[in-house]
Amino acid sequence: MFGLGIDNTLAALLIICIVLACFFEFINGFHDTANAVATVIYTNSMKPTVAVVYSGILNFVGVMFGGIAVAMGIVNLLPMDVLLDTNPYHGAAIILALLLSSIVWNFSTWYLGIPSSSSHTLIGSILGIGIAFYFLPGNYGLTAVNWDKAKETGLALLFSPLLGFSLAIIVMFIFKRLITNETIYKEPIPGKKPPIWIRMLLWGTCGTVSFFHGQNDGQKGVGLIMLILISIIPAHYAIDTAVNLNSVNGNVARIEHLIQKVDTTVLAAKEKTLRREVLACAQHFGAETGSKFSAKDIDVNKRFALRTDILQIIKGSEKLIHGENLALSANEIKVLRREVTACKKLTEFAPKWVVILISLCLGLGTMVGWKRIVKTIGEKIGKQHMSYAQGASAEIVASIGIGLASWKGLPVSTTHMLSSGIAGSMVAKKGLKNLQKGTIKTIVLTWLLTLPVTIILSGGLFLLFRWIL
Repeated sequence: MFGLGIDNTLAALLIICIVLACFFEFINGFHDTANAVATVIYTNSMKPTVAVVYSGILNFVGVMFGGIAVAMGIVNLLPMDVLLDTNPYHGAAIILALLLSSIVWNFSTWYLGIPSSSSHTLIGSILGIGIAFYFLPGNYGLTAVNWDKAKETGLALLFSPLLGFSLAIIVMFIFKRLITNETIYKEPIPGKKPPIWIRMLLWGTCGTVSFFHGQNDGQKGVGLIMLILISIIPAHYAIDTAVNLNSVNGNVARIEHLIQKVDTTVLAAKEKTLRREVLACAQHFGAETGSKFSAKDIDVNKRFALRTDILQIIKGSEKLIHGENLALSANEIKVLRREVTACKKLTEFAPKWVVILISLCLGLGTMVGWKRIVKTIGEKIGKQHMSYAQGASAEIVASIGIGLASWKGLPVSTTHMLSSGIAGSMVAKKGLKNLQKGTIKTIVLTWLLTLPVTIILSGGLFLLFRWIL
């Protein structure tokens, strides 16, 4: 069906999975982006309808021009070359479990008006599937989860609220030093617009958070769609068919040459194994692609094997470099790093239609469902209602944190950054006593429960779907 060489049942599953991914990103829009518009709406700086459209457009732009580094971080959490087998329905089981568990938790926390992280939810769901593989017949070992990537992602999610809290206190201190006009530190008067200079400040901070939210969270949706395509129709989306294979062949050949030069006598046993795997994959890749100019010339049934080759070459080479036992010159190490990075262009890609689809879903989602979270952000974190300065400081901190995370290719929580920033700004004014303990406990409890709940939920659903499909 659809010229993809799959039966009608699998095609239906493919459509269902893509619709669910779009729904997840739609929920992400009105769940997470409510944080971005909370300040301008609550402070009467923008009318709600204008604010959500403004934020939705900037979210759309953020996805369109955000690159795919974060998306590939999501894809690489699950080593698809290990998890996929010859049964495409098993790939569908992975995606259905991942999406349904993420949607259930996201929707539940939104309904209760609790600022919860879509990033946390998605990461927990992905890890749950990887861990569930341990309970299937056969020995999958530790390769069922990319623990190196999971640790990197987990640290980013762990430290983002601490960073948001601390930096907001610092920004509030800077505001106090630079801005003496007391109006900015007062609570908004219902129905009354603040001075134009305050409105312009809040417009700017809302816009930057919205843009960077699209750049980071939108990429998670792109990563989800790519997981669907790689899981269900790997032959068609395993590698980027627009890439010049001669170029990649050159990269692989130079990596092979440098790895062959390595003195094996100084390598540990695991490093020797890695070296053999890299060389074997490089040789197989060269043999399969040597006479081909375009990836389109590769038989569809062989494309996933080439993806596996490239991923193993990249992973093995990076681990050898980090091991610091390579008897190569500093310049040769530099060249090796460059060639490894260049190889990624064959597997780290997203079709333009995927980016546009997610951009639309996130942008449209931003325009609905914002009221519950706005009320929590504006009134329930601190004992006093949020002031103009507190809203601006929290959004400045959030935009900086999300922007840096996107630059480094790490998924980070907009919700955690902004709500912790609001909490920090409240503490900066009157200390810890200025926080509403009940709301903070609920947010922290949700933060602590998100990973274990989504891990258990996605893992259980995966085992169920795997049994059914």
